[in-house]
Amino acid sequence: MMDYLVQYDKTNPLSIEKYAQRMIGKTFREILEEDELTPQGYAADEPGLYIVDGSKNYKRNKGNLGQLIEERFFHYSCNSEARADFPEAGVELKVTPYRKNSSGDLSAKERLILTMIDYYKVINESFEESHLWKKSKLILLVYYLYCKDIRSNLDYRIHYARLFTPPAQDVAIIKQDFEKIAAKVRAGKAHELSEADTMYLGAATKSATSKNRREQPCSPIKAKPRAFSFKSSYMTYVLNNYIVKGKATYQPIVTGHVDSFEEHVISLISKHRGQSIEDLCREYDVDAAKAPKNLMALLTYRMLGIVGNHAEEFVKANIVVKTIRIGKNNRIKESMSFPTFKFKELVEEEWEDSTFGNYLRETRFLFVVFKFDNNDVLRLRGCQFWNIPYNDLETDVKSVWEKTKSVILDGVRFTVVNGTRVNNLPKASENRVCHVRPHGRNAKDTYELPDGRQFPKQCFWLNNTYIYEQLNDELK
Repeated sequence: MMDYLVQYDKTNPLSIEKYAQRMIGKTFREILEEDELTPQGYAADEPGLYIVDGSKNYKRNKGNLGQLIEERFFHYSCNSEARADFPEAGVELKVTPYRKNSSGDLSAKERLILTMIDYYKVINESFEESHLWKKSKLILLVYYLYCKDIRSNLDYRIHYARLFTPPAQDVAIIKQDFEKIAAKVRAGKAHELSEADTMYLGAATKSATSKNRREQPCSPIKAKPRAFSFKSSYMTYVLNNYIVKGKATYQPIVTGHVDSFEEHVISLISKHRGQSIEDLCREYDVDAAKAPKNLMALLTYRMLGIVGNHAEEFVKANIVVKTIRIGKNNRIKESMSFPTFKFKELVEEEWEDSTFGNYLRETRFLFVVFKFDNNDVLRLRGCQFWNIPYNDLETDVKSVWEKTKSVILDGVRFTVVNGTRVNNLPKASENRVCHVRPHGRNAKDTYELPDGRQFPKQCFWLNNTYIYEQLNDELK
């Protein structure tokens, strides 16, 4: 039998990477079958399972694909220690899925979990000496293609295996994210952590059940267990720009050093405070007569120095630009809409992992505010970064989502009020934060209800009054 230890140098990252690239094009099952140390009957055909020792000792969770690679390809025992997986080389192994859509675009299927957050340790750690940085400064990324039609995860195929170190401009933002998370724990608000608090590095919930809680050092309120993770938006960017070569990159907002990315963005836009839409169009050579519907968003990117309508940092961080117009009566006319939901899919979800709940948990917004002056001229007021407060999400939004699910399951009903036909989905008057209403092209633009009826497409909206309430005073 070949001595597997001579096949790669465990002290050399490049040797580890070169050896890992032997996996490319193979399924996890093939790796098992080709391993001379694999006992007979090791692999199982049940979805998500493989057998440890040829008996009835099954491994079940999706993390076992990583463990399979550790034990059956690299031939070292899986451990949960603080050190890297290859300690002599300082390399951490991460096995992670990606998707390919019908147009060929690639995206990460999920966030990349790095290490659990120890609430008691993180408040005293510097980023440079943190357990997190030791686990993430040099990663061997093994990407496999996820296909929903594949029954067993052993039959997923590996397509990429590359070393990855976050580039300097990313490390600067990751450090800021780490410090934001640590500061929130120091403030006794570990229970209010949200992935939308930060840009590239998230605090992802990580427990067997949604009811798990653990103590935190600066508050008697127990918090959900969380792990440091690279967000799925960041991992998508990593895949397309650092792992797969030859992909087009987006233009960055920051090209040098800045102390704070968010403060830098705010300063770039604030320089134009008081300018009208017409002023901005002239400055950036935009033809106002042929203005697109997203004119204010287009001007926002121009103010940030971006020629197109995608900024590298926003793509990596899942930051969404939302432009807001305030009337001279100090009111926002329009509520804020989100993508339509499919009735039959929503009723199969639970709140803790719902599409809309996760969208708000994981998305940070850049509100760019314009206001009509007394002469009905629309002028820039400025901008702010915002993500939904934890309590608003877990009380008001949750109650609207739960009522929506209940109404759909019970059957959407109609009544006539003052000659108008209205349904019994949650209305803006019933909740301070959000509501549900149509968001299709017309009444014939529908999705199917669980009872088989066709019904106009609906979406969740944040109330215009709530959005106004969330704005900083200087923007109103």
